[in-house]
Amino acid sequence: MDTDDLVQETVIRAVQRLNRFEVRHEGALQGYLRQAIINRIRDEVRRAGRAPEVTTLNDEQRDRSASPLELAIGREAGERYEQALARLRPEEREAIVTRIELEYSYRQVADALGKPSADAARMAVGRALLRLAEEMHRGSA
Repeated sequence: MDTDDLVQETVIRAVQRLNRFEVRHEGALQGYLRQAIINRIRDEVRRAGRAPEVTTLNDEQRDRSASPLELAIGREAGERYEQALARLRPEEREAIVTRIELEYSYRQVADALGKPSADAARMAVGRALLRLAEEMHRGSA
């Protein structure tokens, strides 16, 4: 709560109860208002302590669970993927697994495959994915 709002709300409540206020000495009203604000601040701190912790979402955090579409298509497509992947040459399989399943960067794929550059790894992955698509199509026909 904003400080100005807190003070304004407290003063309004105190004025509404002013008929119950007893003047016992000079400065009593000021003391009364000061104590009312202190009590209101304490209440606000207690309320904030009971509130759940606010967590901001990070765009870089991804949901790794299956989407509804993946769940619907998942089993059949997954089986076709695995079968087609098994029919590929080992270096094609490794290119796909490192890039797609392990989510390696092309630089990391290049290191894993012994390629001279990230661009060379990108080309190898692209060729492997084309072969995978051919094999998956062949398996569904």
